[in-house]
Amino acid sequence: MLTLSPSLNADLHCHSVVSDGTQTPEWLAERAHANGVQLWALTDHDEVGGIDRAAAAAAALGLPFLAGVEISVTWADKTVHIVGLGIDHTQPALIEGLRRTRGGREERAREMARQLEQVGIPGAFEGALRYVGNPDLISRSHFARYLVEIGACADIGEVFRRFLTEGKPGFVPHRWATLEQAVGWIRDAGGMAIIAHPARYGFTPQQEHALFSSFCQLGGQGVEVVTCSHTAEEVEVYHRMALDFGLYASRGSDFHSPGESRLDLGLLPPLPSGLTPVWEHLGHRVRMPDGASATLSST
Repeated sequence: MLTLSPSLNADLHCHSVVSDGTQTPEWLAERAHANGVQLWALTDHDEVGGIDRAAAAAAALGLPFLAGVEISVTWADKTVHIVGLGIDHTQPALIEGLRRTRGGREERAREMARQLEQVGIPGAFEGALRYVGNPDLISRSHFARYLVEIGACADIGEVFRRFLTEGKPGFVPHRWATLEQAVGWIRDAGGMAIIAHPARYGFTPQQEHALFSSFCQLGGQGVEVVTCSHTAEEVEVYHRMALDFGLYASRGSDFHSPGESRLDLGLLPPLPSGLTPVWEHLGHRVRMPDGASATLSST
């Protein structure tokens, strides 16, 4: 039996080789279990192809699991990520929506490579492909790993300071799903929509308020308060935002790779007190091993 208390060590945001992570769903399940995670979710970018493998690996380890996805959204001319938790990953509208969202990545990647070639870095498309587990999901992360490999940059952080971001060589915008589409797909699949790592987008307070307002009006229900990229001050900002907008609070490492991620699976600080965790709403969607059940606790 899993007790869904606010202090649960839940890690509800990570990526496998099926999108832009470097490890298999099975490896991630083992890592989460070894690090004391009590509730785990796989949330690959715009792809649910790793869910069955992740669920099977979690069940074999006795690790409670939530099926998830992270959907790329264009909002206010920026890319925003919306995590869906507790989804039915076989739902046809979700599958078709994700397929359309993935479309155009190859064309975008080839243009990124052309821009990098113009600044003296040839062969970037082919180099990035070596890091891709799913060619439909070639992304900036794969290019970044190639640039580190060839010595163009010392680490991933330097790549994104010099390349691949707005105003730098290799940045090519892409129009993703709309916020309404992403939230709708998640809700139609029985899941909860959550704004991922909100501090990363660089919105003004007015823009951020508009994002949260629109998200709530569309049926969004949660926000990541604790994640690897949030400082202690930012955690407090989104603690207040969750309360102000009546949102459930989520917690996730956004783990991609042992050599790249700021935090390992399961090693996040706890949610601040006074918030209602997403798992208190999603208990009925948790996949429990051996037919066990998840119960809510107020402790």
